[in-house]
Amino acid sequence: MIKLLGAAMVILAGTLAGWIQARRFAVRPQEIRRLILSLQRLDTEIGYGFIPLPEALRRIGAQSREPLNRLYNEAAEAMEAPRNWTAQDSLHYALQENWKFTSMKAQEREVLHQLAFTLGTSDRANQKTHIQSAVKALEAEEAQALEEQARYEKMCRSLGLLIGAFIVILIY
Repeated sequence: MIKLLGAAMVILAGTLAGWIQARRFAVRPQEIRRLILSLQRLDTEIGYGFIPLPEALRRIGAQSREPLNRLYNEAAEAMEAPRNWTAQDSLHYALQENWKFTSMKAQEREVLHQLAFTLGTSDRANQKTHIQSAVKALEAEEAQALEEQARYEKMCRSLGLLIGAFIVILIY
């Protein structure tokens, strides 16, 4: 009886691990799409809003879902008193602190990291150009993420169950 319960728990654990990994493949394209939309809103705020960058980031954060709202709000807070950090330092800090809450990969982080170098340091037209360049790079990453999702999501679910069953067979 205890062996049967243990075997069921091992199979359940393997299955859950597979489902968790499959979920990451499913969530990544959605998060990239939300990131693209938030950067497009930031582009609009910078181009037409004529408001300070911390306020623009705070507005974008208020319109975004987790985990992006945390990223934008953290960057906005770091630019205001008492820290008064530059936009670059604030965004780098926010990325470092909040990236672990996303399902995105290093490629998307690098796009935002590079964007941080130009945000707040040049005129509106230059910033808009860099944001649009970041959006194009993220769109390419989104296409790749959708391709990976189609290829690996179902496989991860099945593989989790099979690995759990294989471990049970090896143990018993």
